[in-house]
Amino acid sequence: MESEISKTQEKDNRISRRDLLKRIACGGFALTGAASALAACAPDVMEAEESTAEGEAPSYGLPTEDGRWRPPVSHEGDLPAGEGTIHIERIGTFPFQAGQVDTVRPDIFRPGHFSLFDILVHLSEKGDVALDYHFDEALDTHVIDAIDGRSGWWYNAHYSAGWFESNVFRMDMYPYKNNMRIRVDSEDESRLAAIYRSFRDEVQRLADNGGQVVIPSLVIRAPGGRVAFENVVVTPHNVRSDVLQPGVVTGLDAIISLAEQGQISNLALTWYERIAGAQPVDNYWVERINEDAAVGGCGFVYETGPRDFAGFSGTHVHIPADVRVTLSPEYALWFWICLGRGGL
Repeated sequence: MESEISKTQEKDNRISRRDLLKRIACGGFALTGAASALAACAPDVMEAEESTAEGEAPSYGLPTEDGRWRPPVSHEGDLPAGEGTIHIERIGTFPFQAGQVDTVRPDIFRPGHFSLFDILVHLSEKGDVALDYHFDEALDTHVIDAIDGRSGWWYNAHYSAGWFESNVFRMDMYPYKNNMRIRVDSEDESRLAAIYRSFRDEVQRLADNGGQVVIPSLVIRAPGGRVAFENVVVTPHNVRSDVLQPGVVTGLDAIISLAEQGQISNLALTWYERIAGAQPVDNYWVERINEDAAVGGCGFVYETGPRDFAGFSGTHVHIPADVRVTLSPEYALWFWICLGRGGL
């Protein structure tokens, strides 16, 4: 009987985790007033999603029994396919075929995967837009000089069932997924200068550390307490070798590196193919750090990047940690959040 109760509790916890992720999405819809998206979060739809799910989302404790710091099963996300669109302010909305887009960052992406910037290059090669750009080694990114003769551009995007949010993430490192929305807008020159300055600081920090990714400040805030780490050395673990090239460092690598160094314990990841109306998801989520495990409406979220753009100013964006390329961020923060039904 005790064993049966334990199994039931474990199942309830997994269901609650799915509910947490749905609430994160639905809370964002409530804040942005996205009525059509909120409709997909109605209780009857949520219940149908749970009842028709094909098995439970698989979770993995790290390290594995053989001492590896990556999940023992290699999950792969969907390759980009079909038609997508990108909207460029005052110019138009342009369709593209994902299978025809190549990447200008083969140092980052595996064959078949590409960034949002690659879409602009593809449209330019087709003659749909006039794109002028260059690669700036001091920033480690491609910079848009002009589109159709106008300068001062930045971008915004979100994955399926998400919402647009400010970001300060390199466009040529933002992975494309099916069913996402992308727009390129005019941006204030002073903000662009600040973004590029933060990129330059990252590149310099990486050089100062001999090419080793070292995060000056990494904080974890959870019910079990607040722990802070300084100068965290981060190494790649190639958890998403289906999307990213070997050796590319991600936001998830920071947490795994801490665990590998013995600074945290009981690290667990869960693979989600879809969450409520969001499809595809195809990412690992951090399920447990130390004694704090996601349950009910509570779990871990994160942000990382330059402090000048902390939080919703640009570093707290919904790029899953396992595919969020990190160069040499100024800080990383993993924190515990509890959501009520229908909002924050």
